[in-house]
Amino acid sequence: MFGSLIDYWYFTGDDQYNDIIMQAMVHQLGPENVFQPPNQTKTLGNDDQAFWTMAALSAAENKFPNPPADTKASWLGVAQGVFNLQAARWNTDTCNGGLKWQIFAFNAGYNYKNTISNGCFFNIGSRLAVYTGNTTYADWADKVWGWSSQILFDAEYNFYDGSDDNLNCTELDHIQWTYNAGTFMVGAANMYNFTDGSEIWRERLMGIIGNLNIFLKDNVVYEAACEDIGTCNVDQRSFKAYFARWMAATIVRAPFTREYLKPILEASAQAAVATCTGGDDGNQCGLKWPARVFDGSTGVGEQMAVLEVVQSNLVDYVEGPATADTGISEPDPLAGTHSPVGPEDLHRHPMTTTDRVAAAVMTIVVAVVVMGTMVWLVVGE
Repeated sequence: MFGSLIDYWYFTGDDQYNDIIMQAMVHQLGPENVFQPPNQTKTLGNDDQAFWTMAALSAAENKFPNPPADTKASWLGVAQGVFNLQAARWNTDTCNGGLKWQIFAFNAGYNYKNTISNGCFFNIGSRLAVYTGNTTYADWADKVWGWSSQILFDAEYNFYDGSDDNLNCTELDHIQWTYNAGTFMVGAANMYNFTDGSEIWRERLMGIIGNLNIFLKDNVVYEAACEDIGTCNVDQRSFKAYFARWMAATIVRAPFTREYLKPILEASAQAAVATCTGGDDGNQCGLKWPARVFDGSTGVGEQMAVLEVVQSNLVDYVEGPATADTGISEPDPLAGTHSPVGPEDLHRHPMTTTDRVAAAVMTIVVAVVVMGTMVWLVVGE
């Protein structure tokens, strides 16, 4: 969610939510500034940690204001710290490599090597390579791609959900999600950029784009695995948000993809906005964009997805992402190598009334932002 709001500030210049964004991002940093707060780490997965980290990378790339000095953190340093932690978790005991879904063995899913965790690690490594120019990050991105191509996706660029490492990754869960394809797509675009337009990364990127039709109806994005049958859970309703975000980022890193991806963003935004007629205020957005009518499904995920697909159409009107030469975020290449949170530091954090109220408030904030972005886009044109 806060990655979406950082994007909103970047695309529109509207800073009225920046204090909320800063408070949320800093609150999640944890004592080691690696997005492992002790009260959440009991249930923390590599993918969870990675999504906060990708928001921090967006903050660095977009020159979002730095964290308060008393945190002793920088957005770039935080991302480098999480990268170091996750690189240390690369597990060769089974499947010849890969990141596990969960960090701790007592969590369900610890023996699952899933595509989103590895795809996000690829995303982070490739972005750090472009931002810093450091080949170590690029080498890791190459490594993750190579391993994933043997385990998690096939020669036609079908990105599957993951595999059980108790079976040494010999069997796959063949469900496909938009965000799995999306995170590898933008990572490939970063590597294309980092390698000055190498043919191999161009070929890989075009292979991914060429297979995106499995997530499209009349060029409008939909979550094929769950939308039509009405089984999308809370997380899955947000996946199109990341997919839209990463299409826009792919266009920036690999401009030749614009002719393929921008029409998808435009058609999807028009269809998505047509669903935003629900709720008491008539501004709640639905899930099923191809239907172009409100379908009764509402929540943070639905609002985020519409926000991202609308604002991603502004990609041609903003300054490109910063690098180490142009950014304002200080590096910390040794971050995350000290004393990360361990099982003995975990604390149970039950859902409280305050948590529920905060979630409701953020749903309202995102709803307001969605409508504001629509108006801004129309007036701007």
